Amino acid sequence: MEMFSIALALFLLMDSIGNIPFYISFLRGIPPRRQRTIIVREMLIALFIIILFNFVGEALMNFLHISLDTIQIAGGIILFLLCLKMIFPSDQSDPEKSLPPTTEPFIVPLAVPLVAGPSVLALVMIYSQQQSTSTMVGAICIAWAASLLILLTCEFLKKLLGWRGITAMERLMGLILLLIGIQMFMGGISSFVHNLQHGL
Repeated sequence: MEMFSIALALFLLMDSIGNIPFYISFLRGIPPRRQRTIIVREMLIALFIIILFNFVGEALMNFLHISLDTIQIAGGIILFLLCLKMIFPSDQSDPEKSLPPTTEPFIVPLAVPLVAGPSVLALVMIYSQQQSTSTMVGAICIAWAASLLILLTCEFLKKLLGWRGITAMERLMGLILLLIGIQMFMGGISSFVHNLQHGL
């Protein structure tokens, strides 16, 4: 159950449904077969980065002398701010009308930060301290596979849901993530106060 719980949180953070307009925009004008190749390539790069952070997260935190409490509090704040943006998006024109880059995107922005963003990496670093390696890698792969499936079918989902439907789904995901972010923040505060009391 822990694996699927973490996988759900990571899947929501990857925000594959909310990323559909951006993927469509950046890949416009590229042949459909090549689009699928690019999506798979970028998602594999994102998967590598996320798994890398799962393994080096603890060493990085120790090197920087950052406690788990700090990461939890920071992760909660990041999630909170991200969710506000998802639930209350700024008024923008149709994402499909945004101008795509003149060259084929590579790593930025499709892999990083749209999929392997700071909130995903922070959450992975937090959970890697609490869960086994097999649980974390399994959860990451489940969330990644679900996100890949959605992005590979983004054109179909755009036609099925429309921009309004995609926006509604993103807001629902943002609401769930908001609860996770608040819980993470409160957990970090509680742990910090507990450690402070024991230190005194």
